Amino acid sequence: MRRKNNLSQEQIGKLIGYAKNTISQYENETRQPDFQTIEKIANECGYEILFYNKKLNETLTTKNINRQEI
Repeated sequence: MRRKNNLSQEQIGKLIGYAKNTISQYENETRQPDFQTIEKIANECGYEILFYNKKLNETLTTKNINRQEI
C-alpha cells in the first residue's frame, strides 16, 4: 500500500506516528503490526478494509462493524 502511494517508510511512519524502523520491521516480517496499525496504514493510503461474509452476502467495513472486547 505504501509503495503504491509513493510513500517512503519515513513518510508513512510520520503519518501514523511510528518510527521508520518500525515500518521496516513490519515489511521485513520481523515484527507483526496489530489490526489498528494495519487500519491506520490502509486509511492513510486510501484503502478500506472490508470483511465479506459469503454465506450472508454481507460486507462489513471497519466503520460499520460492531467491535467488542473478547
